[in-house]
Amino acid sequence: MEFTILPVTPYQQNCSLVWDADGRAALIDPGGEAERLLAEVAARGLTLEKVLLTHGHLDHVGAAAELRDALGIPLIGPQREEQFWLDLLPQQAELFGFPPALAFTPDQWLEDGDRVDVGSLRFDVLHCPGHTPGHVVFYQPQARLAFVGDVLFKGSIGRTDFPRGDHAALLAAIRDKLFPLGDDVRFVPGHGAMSTFGHERRENPFVDLASD
Repeated sequence: MEFTILPVTPYQQNCSLVWDADGRAALIDPGGEAERLLAEVAARGLTLEKVLLTHGHLDHVGAAAELRDALGIPLIGPQREEQFWLDLLPQQAELFGFPPALAFTPDQWLEDGDRVDVGSLRFDVLHCPGHTPGHVVFYQPQARLAFVGDVLFKGSIGRTDFPRGDHAALLAAIRDKLFPLGDDVRFVPGHGAMSTFGHERRENPFVDLASD
């Protein structure tokens, strides 16, 4: 598997472009700048098959509907509880100063334990609520690489002070679903630098296993 991280918009959220050996590709969390993302796909000679979404916050889905309309490709994920946030996209855009955004419904909802294929690549789906109720994580087992959205960051964790946030659920998802994947597993967060689950398990003060 090949991938590159493309920070987009003034919020510098991480959009990830992933592809297999035959150039079949997906974008994960295209938060904005659709034209730039499509230019990157074209420059690499890739065929974009689908868009994967970890959660419904505008800074992670801002270009999703535009990409679907432009290419006729499906939007996959998150978990169906995220319709709550997707319905609020117009208000999110106004609140955060983004271009106007329309509410949408993905072409496919995901559940814990599902699998998403991108060409020859398989991504395992983990439902990891807390930051938002329907947040999912995409894990590629052969590459030992996870795309975790806003669940976990290098040295921090996702906010839970938004509507329907749940701090206890977020910690449970990190401790019980992500960390057991293995200390060597690298992850791409929704913002900032990559890290490993092992580093965060040992060093991240927000997920100290001795605390609740």
